[in-house]
Amino acid sequence: MSQEIEIEFKNLITKEQYEKLLTFFSSTCSPMFKQVNHYFDTESFSLKALKSALRVRYKQDGYVLTLKQPHVTGLLETHQKIDNQSFHLLKEQGKMESGDVSHQIKNLIGEPVPLLCYLGHLTTERTEVQLKEGLLVLDKSYYFDRVDYEIEFECKEAKQGKNDFQHLMDSWGLTWIEPANKIERFYNEKMRIAKE
Repeated sequence: MSQEIEIEFKNLITKEQYEKLLTFFSSTCSPMFKQVNHYFDTESFSLKALKSALRVRYKQDGYVLTLKQPHVTGLLETHQKIDNQSFHLLKEQGKMESGDVSHQIKNLIGEPVPLLCYLGHLTTERTEVQLKEGLLVLDKSYYFDRVDYEIEFECKEAKQGKNDFQHLMDSWGLTWIEPANKIERFYNEKMRIAKE
């Protein structure tokens, strides 16, 4: 089974702060690349209720289905590669192929995986900088009619990583306020639009 514990710290930043960071790290950051996250949940939002999220991310080499769920030290991510046909079956009919992710969802919600609903997509332009303390990520994300900017810091150990991220925030004069994650921001915007 393809699983990993993701330990990351993040903060929303302004467009101006994002542009300053991009300029500062321009000589050491990766080329900008695009990620598209497609989000799914049950009709009754069973996964959201369990603070979990299901996405399909398209990258250059194909589709990856990922379940994110809370874990003691971060997020437990279960990954499964799927092909174009499986993605479209999930998106259009709500049917997930069996595999590691469906098995994990069954364990999580305590029943066979019901039909899933396609919620929409979020597109991120991302660049990464490898620091000695961990991986610094700068994201510009688009969903519905919103654009937001985020700094993420991925590390191996939570306590030291938290200190390193706080130091990074302090060095840039940024106030660290733990934001909602991307799928939560996506949900919130979707609900806001639905009420209009």
